[in-house]
Amino acid sequence: MTSLLDGPPAAAPDSPLLGSQLPRITTVPPTRVSSAGQEAVELAALAGLELDPWQQHVLDMGLSERDDGRWAAFEVAVNVPRQNGKGGIIEARQLAGLFLLGEKLILHSAHEFKTSIVAFRRIEQLIMGCPDLRKRVLRVRRTTGEEAIELVTGQILRFLARSGGSGRGFTGDCNILDEAMILGDDAMGALMPTMSAVPNPQLWYLGSAGIGAPSMQLGRLRARAMAAVESGEPDPSLAYFEWSVDPHRDECGPGCTEHASADDPRAWAVANPALGIRISAEHVRNEQLSMGSGGIFERERLGVGTYPSDGADTWQVIAEDAWRALTDGDSSMSDPVVFAIDVTPERSHASICAAGYNGQAVHVEVIDNRPGTGWVAGRARELTEKWGPRCWVVDAGSPAGSLLDDLKRALRPEQDDEESWGDGDDVALLAPVVTPKVREIAQATGQLYDAVVAGQLVHLDQAPLATALAGARKRDLGEAWAWSRRTVGVDISPLVAVTLARWGLNAEIEEPEEEVEPWADFG
Repeated sequence: MTSLLDGPPAAAPDSPLLGSQLPRITTVPPTRVSSAGQEAVELAALAGLELDPWQQHVLDMGLSERDDGRWAAFEVAVNVPRQNGKGGIIEARQLAGLFLLGEKLILHSAHEFKTSIVAFRRIEQLIMGCPDLRKRVLRVRRTTGEEAIELVTGQILRFLARSGGSGRGFTGDCNILDEAMILGDDAMGALMPTMSAVPNPQLWYLGSAGIGAPSMQLGRLRARAMAAVESGEPDPSLAYFEWSVDPHRDECGPGCTEHASADDPRAWAVANPALGIRISAEHVRNEQLSMGSGGIFERERLGVGTYPSDGADTWQVIAEDAWRALTDGDSSMSDPVVFAIDVTPERSHASICAAGYNGQAVHVEVIDNRPGTGWVAGRARELTEKWGPRCWVVDAGSPAGSLLDDLKRALRPEQDDEESWGDGDDVALLAPVVTPKVREIAQATGQLYDAVVAGQLVHLDQAPLATALAGARKRDLGEAWAWSRRTVGVDISPLVAVTLARWGLNAEIEEPEEEVEPWADFG
């Protein structure tokens, strides 16, 4: 069963605009003969969770069964903009796993701990608020990092945060991966082997539009769904549901009807099944005015994502074999250590990377690659106090340049009083902050490239850095080149930060001039 649906039917002139209850992009395995979805919907209603038609549709298709009783879909993916109600699907699936399907262990993971905790509290309220379900609960664990609900019959629902490395080694009958747009090879590599011994496992991915390199796994699932749609042959093990629009291209003429316009309420309805239910058209209009035309509204509300590619267009600058050959899982840095910061153009992610010597080679490492930028300054302070780096490197002309004042403020010695702070340039910081010129950035890029070719660089084969290199492109700077920041679908901030950190090992550092007290005061 595959389709590319045109969107919701036209509403009557005086009726509110309602979101499409069917996804624009979908594929379901052809082996479906029955479904546990209706029972899951009825159980959710018993617990006080009334599901929208689109949520019921996902459960019906996602819980399809083959004639041998096994799941038709090993993997179920829901790609829908925020605040539409994917949490209701998660909760209904968890209730079904615990109370209907007899799944011994259900693992719910999210990228961040706080998201996992919110999900735990929501399902706990549903279960404990329903007498018929509450009486089957043996215990509820609320210890931080050990949150779980256990039934008297032995079924367990556990909540984990992927960013902390939790869940490795747990064998779940059902694994629910929330925030699926932040899910890469490391997490999947830890998860997949644990499911090989499970008789009838199922993976559920739930998230919103892809945000570039962190969306590696979601990109793979979407590529499989698109291939099924284009070929007319359903994917044999994937149920995929995406609410999104196909936006206008630069070459579209004024009368184009094939692609969607961001200011067209009909496009909002195609991408948001909860429009007119829990999301109002007025709110969407306000979002559009607030987010502007930089692509954020299209991603967050219209489901227009960017996804990494596994195709032949990868590894164009540095060959994958050459990069992998430099892997040393036991490598570490020795003093001096340099840290560098970079931020994506749309400011969705930031990276802190480090470089230091390992014998004759230079060790490079991704320290942090996280959503947003608000965490950077505080983390820089922690790293500085722990490592005492030679310097921090930030390209002042890049998106990371806006963090310079916050960085310097974070690196300011605690004993300095606020009145003497100024812009920080005249204060002896805990570590110097270096801002390379354009020619020095070109030199840094060339030096990293040469080090790879000469085998004078070692790394830990971290996924964010490998993904960045796989999609990296060159940006011409006359007779030199640097990394292109505008490569579609790729977060290259780890690569840029590693490049700057390596350069910083030999960069000239201007020491702040000491203010000399006059030996006499002439009034």
